[in-house]
Amino acid sequence: MTDRTDSPYDFDLFVIGAGSGGVRASRVAAAHSARVAVAEEHRVGGTCVIRGCVPKKMLVYGAHFAEDLEDAQQFGWTVENARFDWKKLRDTVLDDVTRISGLYTQTLGNHDVTIFDERAELVDEHTIKLSGGQTVTADKILIATGARPRIPDCPGHELGITSNEAFHLDELPKRVLIAGGGYIANEFAGIFNEFGSTVTIINRSDRLLRGYDESVRDRLLQISTMKGINFRFNAEFRGIEKTDEGCLRVSMTNHEDMEVDCVLFATGRVPNVEGLGLENAGVELGERGEIKVDRFSKTNIDNIYAVGDVTDRIQLTPVAIREGQAFADSVFGNKPTTVSYDCVPSAVFSHPPIAAVGMTEGEARNTLGDVKVYLADFRPMKNVLAGRNERGLYKMICDGNSGKIVGIHMIGPDAPEIMQAAAVAVKAGLTKDDFDATVAIHPTMAEELVLLK
Repeated sequence: MTDRTDSPYDFDLFVIGAGSGGVRASRVAAAHSARVAVAEEHRVGGTCVIRGCVPKKMLVYGAHFAEDLEDAQQFGWTVENARFDWKKLRDTVLDDVTRISGLYTQTLGNHDVTIFDERAELVDEHTIKLSGGQTVTADKILIATGARPRIPDCPGHELGITSNEAFHLDELPKRVLIAGGGYIANEFAGIFNEFGSTVTIINRSDRLLRGYDESVRDRLLQISTMKGINFRFNAEFRGIEKTDEGCLRVSMTNHEDMEVDCVLFATGRVPNVEGLGLENAGVELGERGEIKVDRFSKTNIDNIYAVGDVTDRIQLTPVAIREGQAFADSVFGNKPTTVSYDCVPSAVFSHPPIAAVGMTEGEARNTLGDVKVYLADFRPMKNVLAGRNERGLYKMICDGNSGKIVGIHMIGPDAPEIMQAAAVAVKAGLTKDDFDATVAIHPTMAEELVLLK
C-alpha cells in the first residue's frame, strides 16, 4: 500500500457521480487505503439503480404476469377477477429502489468513503467546488456522471417524458407514443402494451435495434406486431401540442398526425458533461460530447479519469463497473488493469427478450468472409401448451475455417438468463464442436444451443 499521510490534498481520490461505476471505483480505491470522497447530487445508485435497469426489470416482471395469467388457464388454473393496480406496482418498485440505494450508501460508508450529497464542479485539475460552497482538493479525480435521455429538438418537446419519468407516472396512459428504435423504446413498448395501453413506436429509420442481428430484430418486430404494438417507421417529429381535451397531438414526417395521452422519448442517451467545469481543468471532449479517455480511463489530464456512460464507450452497467474496478486497481492498487470490450454480452428485456454476444451475421461475413450459420427456430413447449403462437430463434455464427463461435443471438423466453453461460463459452473461444460434444439438458429451451444443425 502507498503511504499518503503526507499528501497535500484533502483526498487521494474525489469521484463525481455515485452510479455503478463511481461506487465501484470509490469502494475499491478505499480498500486500497485511499482517502476517497464522492459527490452525488441526486441519489446514490445512479441510472441503473434509480431510473434504469433495476426498476425497469421489475416493471418487466410485473408486465409479464398479463401473459402468465392468460396462459395459466391452459394449464388448468382458473383465474377470476384478475386486475392490475399500476400504483401498487409503481410504489413497490420505488420502495425497493430506495432500499437498494441505501445499500449502496451503506457500502460506501463501510469503506469510510466521504459522501457529499451535492453537485460538484472542477475549479482546476486538483480542486473541486461543491454546490454548498465548500472547496476541496484531490490528488486524483474520477468523472462518473453517466448519461441522460436525449430529447428531440422539436416544438412542444417539453410535453413529452423520458424513461426517467416513466417510473413515476400517476396513472397508465391509455395511448402512448414511444419515440426510438433502441432497447429502451422496445422494452417500454412491451411493458405498456402488457399493461393494456395502446402503444405506437415511431422511429426515424426503418429498422429496430441497430447493432443486433437482423434475424432477431425481424422476429421481435413480427411478435410485437402480433401483440398489438404499432410501428411507424421513417418518422421524425414535426411538433407536439396539447389539445383542448388535454391530449397530445403529434405531427410527424411521412405519417398522419395522431393523438395520444403520453409521448415517451427513448431516442438515445447523451453524456452528462455540462456544468462540471471540465473546461477549467482542460479536459478534452469527443465529437459526441463524451469525455475522451485512454485504455486506462485516463483523460488528457494526467490526474483526471472518467468511467461509464460519460465516456460513451459501451453504455452498459456491468461495463461501467469493470471500468471503475480497473481504474481503482490500476491507480491505487499498483495493478495495471484494462477492460476488454470484446464479446460483451447484452440483452433487451422486450416481450420476449433478446440476448446477444459477439458478431452479427453481417459483421462476421464482412470481417471473416467464410462463415457458417446455424439456426434453431422453434416454439417453446410452454407456448405450445398455452396456445401462444410465438416462436423462439437461436442463431450461432461460426468462423467457416476454424469452427470457432464468433456470435450467438437469441430471442425467446429467458434468453438473457441462458445467454450468460453461453457468453462465457464464446469469450473463451470455444467451437461448434465443443457445443456439440456437450450433452443436452432435456427438455429445456437452452438445449437448442447444443443441438444446432
